[in-house]
Amino acid sequence: MDLRQVFDDLVRFETDLWNGIDARLRQECDVTLGGLNVMLVVERAGSCRVNDIAAALSITVGGASQAVDRLERLGHCTRRPHPADRRSSIVELTPSGRELVREAGPVFDRELATWLAGPLSDTALGHLASALATLRATAPHTPAPGPTLLTKEP
Repeated sequence: MDLRQVFDDLVRFETDLWNGIDARLRQECDVTLGGLNVMLVVERAGSCRVNDIAAALSITVGGASQAVDRLERLGHCTRRPHPADRRSSIVELTPSGRELVREAGPVFDRELATWLAGPLSDTALGHLASALATLRATAPHTPAPGPTLLTKEP
């Protein structure tokens, strides 16, 4: 088994999948896949913190915060102070955000069916889902980056 080829196929397919779904969502719903992903996390939770979004999407807290900022500017979500933690806020969907999720959800589902369920049998799709869940559950943690050439020594 050529693991480099497996890596290339996995990464290239993920890129094509993301770009294809993103283009369709932009065209039909005027929302990015990244924005929809954030809104889906918030919708499932009802309300959540930016840290919860970051953890759910395996992105940085800074990236999640920027995504929430963009959605907030567009009127799709709002932040309110966390009742027990002054350093944190609670993110919730606005009525327009909930409507956008209702509109974009079926488009997202159709694209997933086209990209995944169309080419694969139910059995193959089940194996893929199981394999990906195993890989995510057993993935080693990424170490913090070490010093770079641009880091000044004391």
